[in-house]
Amino acid sequence: MEALSVLPSISDVLHSAFFVYFCQMKHTLLVLTALGAALAVHSQVKWSLEQCVEYAVEHNISVKQADVQARMDRLTLDQSKAALYPTANSQHSAGYQFGRSIDPTSNQFTTNEILFANHSLNVNADLFNWFRKRNTVAANGFSYEASVAKFDKARNDVALNVANAYLAALLSNEQINAAVVQLQQSREQRDNVKKQVLAGALPELNLAEMETQLANDSATLIGTRADYRLRLLQLQALLNLDAATVFDVQAPPVDSIPVEPLSELEPAVVFNSALVNLPQQKINELNVKAAAKNVLVARAAMYPSIGLFGGLDTRYSNTQKLLPANFQSGVVPIGFVDINGTNYVVNSLQNIPAGFNKNTYFRQLSNNFSQNLGIGLNIPIFNGNQARTNWKKAKLNVASQELLQEQDAQTLKQDIYQAHTNAVAAIEKFHASEIAAASAQKAYDFARKRFEVGLLKPIDLITNQNNLFKAKINMLSAQYDYVFKLKLLEFYKGSGIKLHH
Repeated sequence: MEALSVLPSISDVLHSAFFVYFCQMKHTLLVLTALGAALAVHSQVKWSLEQCVEYAVEHNISVKQADVQARMDRLTLDQSKAALYPTANSQHSAGYQFGRSIDPTSNQFTTNEILFANHSLNVNADLFNWFRKRNTVAANGFSYEASVAKFDKARNDVALNVANAYLAALLSNEQINAAVVQLQQSREQRDNVKKQVLAGALPELNLAEMETQLANDSATLIGTRADYRLRLLQLQALLNLDAATVFDVQAPPVDSIPVEPLSELEPAVVFNSALVNLPQQKINELNVKAAAKNVLVARAAMYPSIGLFGGLDTRYSNTQKLLPANFQSGVVPIGFVDINGTNYVVNSLQNIPAGFNKNTYFRQLSNNFSQNLGIGLNIPIFNGNQARTNWKKAKLNVASQELLQEQDAQTLKQDIYQAHTNAVAAIEKFHASEIAAASAQKAYDFARKRFEVGLLKPIDLITNQNNLFKAKINMLSAQYDYVFKLKLLEFYKGSGIKLHH
């Protein structure tokens, strides 16, 4: 009994087990909490423009489609190069024939059931085809280079769209900051008026007007935050990033965004640079070259071509089961002749098989082995005028590509000159908005001082405050507008899109 008393009770055991389990669960929960916090911190890292562009270039669907098309054109180019070499094909067949047919080994009619097999190897090579294949390779090479340029264009287009959406998000974020300041000022003014109303220095109407202004400013702040979220969602769509992903962007001060002086972005200089640097111009140039090579390809189809061919052939038939081993001379009746009503046998001295060997499968393949080698001449005479029509179409396609190249150059020049005009107007508008914002700030400062000493009604202070808010928003909008327009000129020039030095 004393020994048994030393053993722990069942309740003690359960208590100890529960304590160990609780400690383990507590440790697991701590680890999961720390991991979740780390993931949350990581997901809240703000994206820079460079990160957005890099991610968009890798994940945007349009860029992926351009990449797939470039790889397909690369395969077409590789295939056209492989077509320069001779072709070789091997055919093998086996079958069973019955009824009246031709024995494939003796070429005689027979009614026997035959098990047969045929084997052949054929080689063909072009000796001269007016450089049709070589020009096809050149045309496909230009087409592939154009596809690579299209891929670069897709990347540039995505980068430009991302930069536009990014700057729009930054502007929306600046509007939030302005709305926060506006709300803070309204709250301070409301609290000040409330104290004076409670002291009997001002009527309750003044407090009601301030409460209305505070409510309006609160609604403005909510609207700007919603607009910022929509801007982020639009940017996420360009990145092909899940809308449910926690996402935010870095907000560098607009004054820190580097822009080239307008004097270095003259439209003529930008246009000449764009003709060299922009992928679209390379695409058009390469398409013209490819079209010119296709004219030569189409023309070659109208002329004769010379080719070399060769082949190996053999066959087997189960009707040829025996093969003569040796021969001996003998008289063999070959027919009858009628002389005065009497038929006489006509005999012939021939070599008659004296022994036979088995005609095996491989022995037949060896005995029936044949070869052929020759030169072929293909002369197109009349094929529904198809070759000449294709040639004429190819020449018209060259003219079409040249017109497209000219049209794109004209459009590019017009866009650049228009962008430069818009940039000049945007800078002038920004400078005007700076003056307006400074004047509105001065008017608000005077109005606030007068309001604090009781010389101005709250409604007049509210009017000046709203004018200041609108002036700041207009100045921010004008500033981001001219920054983007200068960035657009930099993009045309080939400087890329950057928001920092």
